[in-house]
Amino acid sequence: MSNTLRRLFAATITAAVIGLASAQTVTVQTARGEATVPTNPTKVFAYDYGTIDTLHALGVTVDGAPPINGRAPAWAPTNAIAIGSLFEPDYEVVNAEQPDLVVVAGRSAPAFDELAKLAPTIDLTSSGDLVADLKRNVTTLAAIFGKEAEGEAALADLDAKIAAVRASLSNVSNGMLLMVTGGSLTIVAPDNARAALLYGVLGVTPTVDDVQSATHGEPISFEFLLQHDPQWLYVIDRDAAIGTEGAQPAAAVLDNELMHRTTAWKSGQVVYLDPFDWYIVSGTGIGSLNAMLDELAAALP
Repeated sequence: MSNTLRRLFAATITAAVIGLASAQTVTVQTARGEATVPTNPTKVFAYDYGTIDTLHALGVTVDGAPPINGRAPAWAPTNAIAIGSLFEPDYEVVNAEQPDLVVVAGRSAPAFDELAKLAPTIDLTSSGDLVADLKRNVTTLAAIFGKEAEGEAALADLDAKIAAVRASLSNVSNGMLLMVTGGSLTIVAPDNARAALLYGVLGVTPTVDDVQSATHGEPISFEFLLQHDPQWLYVIDRDAAIGTEGAQPAAAVLDNELMHRTTAWKSGQVVYLDPFDWYIVSGTGIGSLNAMLDELAAALP
């Protein structure tokens, strides 16, 4: 065989191997059942901050993401392609960029069908079981990117931390999750996704359990707070989470005579939670959930 033929043969074999590798797939669990997607996708778009957070923890950086208003967390990608918002994908950009994988969840889930026409797409929307859903999503993403060992280690650490924080919070007789926005207060119902960690996973008893289930909570007054007098008050500043300009900080809103008479205030047990983790991501990423657990543990005396 001549040198020219040898080179042509070697090039053909190399191309075949590369083609075979690029065609490898894995079947994973998603919110819509099983899905078969490419392994180790080169260009990844994610319309879900929890996914971006988890991928960062696994050592994977996304190539396209919605912009983040206000203070960006450490896991936020830099120089990512702008692909639209969580609610309104830029389909022209997706079509032009031809990503190897698109991930949607929660706010972006309604766009699944249109995005799936343009690129392999999976839906990692939570079903309502915070920890089980997170474990599914970590396992799914780890399988796609060949990060199974990292995923298993991260989940084992999470289980240990949840157990430790739950034990630490066992002395909290009751707590109330409050949201502040536009100078007004709402109480977050125990069945709200943003309350899942505090009440469902960690077992804190709600100060008031008969609460209207609403996305942004049930409106209440300072008189209501004083009447029910929570031992611990956990506060989400929604304006800070969504980057509302000129909004009064939650701490300033709560600094008044009625609040000063509550047990939580007098005992120094008003906890201002990280607004991005608790309101935007809501523990759907493994990094944010770990940070939320650390925050609750650090607030204890």
